[in-house]
Amino acid sequence: MSTETIGSGPFELAVERYIDAAPEVVYRVWTERLEEWWAPRPWTTRIIEQDLRPGGRSAMIMSGPEGDTSPMEGVILEVIPNRSIVFTDAFTAGWMPQKAFMVGFFSFAPEGSGTRYRAGSRHWDAASHKQHEEMGFAQGWGVVADQLLELAEAEAKLAG
Repeated sequence: MSTETIGSGPFELAVERYIDAAPEVVYRVWTERLEEWWAPRPWTTRIIEQDLRPGGRSAMIMSGPEGDTSPMEGVILEVIPNRSIVFTDAFTAGWMPQKAFMVGFFSFAPEGSGTRYRAGSRHWDAASHKQHEEMGFAQGWGVVADQLLELAEAEAKLAG
């Protein structure tokens, strides 16, 4: 079952999925197979660096089939293994400020025999919130949540 949510607080956008796999499996697929699911197909993702610790660099490039690219650079704020990851694009590595757009979050909550996965972004103001919504947040982040779901459920069945 999929759920699309437009925020639980001011300037928040989020998507949720129930994934029929334990949080440890979903977290492992999230962290170890990010390039396989992060961009809506046929786009691809290439990780430059993903240092999953507070202050660690998060840098990747999404590439489209027509040669379009979308670089993403930020800093990891919090990592609780198997439970949550939080990052921001307000800084680059070394805490160098850049034009901020959002704080992104991912949570992996146990629910029954599976995981309630929630992914979203919190914005500093109404303008950036609206911009992200109009960029297709719900569709794009929904598609990648479905791609994560497919991989995690397949991995859980193999281990099963």
